[in-house]
Amino acid sequence: MNPEPPLSPGPARPSPGQFATVIPAAPGRAPTDGRLPHPKEDSAEGTIGDAPRGTDGGIPLARALGFALLGVMAFHLAHAMSQLAFLLLLFHGGMAAMSLVRTRRRAFYPTLAVGLAVYAPHLAFFWTIFGPPAVLLWLVLAFWLALFVVLAWFVRSRLGTRWWLATLPVLWTGLEYFRSELYHLRFSWLNSGYALSESPQAHWLLWPGMFGAGFVLMSIVAFALGRRGRKGWFIGFGATAALAGLINLPATTSARDAADRVLRVAGIQAEFPIETDVPRLLDKALARFPDAELFVLSEYTFEKPVPEPVRDWCRRHSKHLIVGGKEPIADNFYNTAFVVDPTGEIVFKQVKSVPIQFFADGLPAPEQAVWESPWGKLAIPTCYDLSYTRVIDRMIARGAEAIINPTMDMAEWGAYQHALHSRVPKVRAAEHDVPIFRVASSGISQLVNARGVVEATAPFPGDEAVIGGELRLAGAGRIPLDRWLAPACTIASGLLFVGAFVPALRRKGDPK
Repeated sequence: MNPEPPLSPGPARPSPGQFATVIPAAPGRAPTDGRLPHPKEDSAEGTIGDAPRGTDGGIPLARALGFALLGVMAFHLAHAMSQLAFLLLLFHGGMAAMSLVRTRRRAFYPTLAVGLAVYAPHLAFFWTIFGPPAVLLWLVLAFWLALFVVLAWFVRSRLGTRWWLATLPVLWTGLEYFRSELYHLRFSWLNSGYALSESPQAHWLLWPGMFGAGFVLMSIVAFALGRRGRKGWFIGFGATAALAGLINLPATTSARDAADRVLRVAGIQAEFPIETDVPRLLDKALARFPDAELFVLSEYTFEKPVPEPVRDWCRRHSKHLIVGGKEPIADNFYNTAFVVDPTGEIVFKQVKSVPIQFFADGLPAPEQAVWESPWGKLAIPTCYDLSYTRVIDRMIARGAEAIINPTMDMAEWGAYQHALHSRVPKVRAAEHDVPIFRVASSGISQLVNARGVVEATAPFPGDEAVIGGELRLAGAGRIPLDRWLAPACTIASGLLFVGAFVPALRRKGDPK
């Protein structure tokens, strides 16, 4: 998988299987203009390490962009058709190729443009929601790709190609985790794991976790890049074929499918319904699923706590209800999921843990807990909370056996926004090995089993569409391996960032 540039005349240079990390013999500082030491231009003295064949001193920008644009096309195809999700390997390979260019600037700015080509088409709905500032949000996401490429470039130019290959998956995972979980604009919807969630084998593909899946993909790319000539291409094609086969295998069963504890659930989609109309909506869901024990309505069904007519409905029909509303606090509110029992009493409340940026979404939850229901421990994250692994991990650690997810996605945000958001429950179910029941105001509502396979769905926009089925409870879920791997990669990436940029900033501040 390693490109080989044509031979050119010039002074003696390292053998094709070697890369020179040049340390000039003359005293003085290393080049600070972002130029990668090149065997044709610098002293031949210094350390020499093995490298992918033909990459001595970097490859032309045009060639790197060719690989990157191939990766962009692969990314879009992988997200458009679940059967083609194996093409994510080409996307990861294209991003790695951008770090083979000869200068830091050629690594950063073209990758920023590549990042826009990757993310903006999928996030066009940002314009609908935010208007012109959406461009800045697209650039923020593109920046993380560019930072990955620049840090990989730094490792290769300063530490050699062996370190470059070893740190590619570390940098990828570390930056992806930071971007998704650890700063104010955190956003994860276009991580590689979400494209894999459409596969019938999502449970196995996401077994190491969402971030672990990205680590594995980039590790395969690095391993192939580290082989010479035809061996690298053979490994690349072989890995792609194997991944394609796994992704397209039919769904299998698991022990959880035979669990004897069953919770029958039902829900109905309604975007900001009239308060007095809610009992009628519940009657409609009850008529469709008369055996349901737990009914669910979306986030923000009410502008206040659960009103008395709805609590009376629970009494009359002896049903449990989970519904979203607002709980006032001083001059603000908590975005809250309320649990009403068959006596009409509110027996549990869970506040949204991470209010959405740029929205009037209330205050963050002061604490997290799981509901000790008659059927077992249930986690009740509200809407976007399901996108954050750290939020769900805490609930799983408290023994959650299933997840109920009241959600509000406005119909005006469009069909594609709803489709992207609908991948989140499949990822969480597959990596945590728990079933999920998600009821969204305008779709897409889903009942997902513990293998990440959708068993029932209600469409977008689907006003008053009813959904129901069975959640099989078989003990607490699992926390995947990447929950320790990803933070470790983030720390390592941070150290590399400091090593790459702090010395340069100090040199710029030195008096002449």
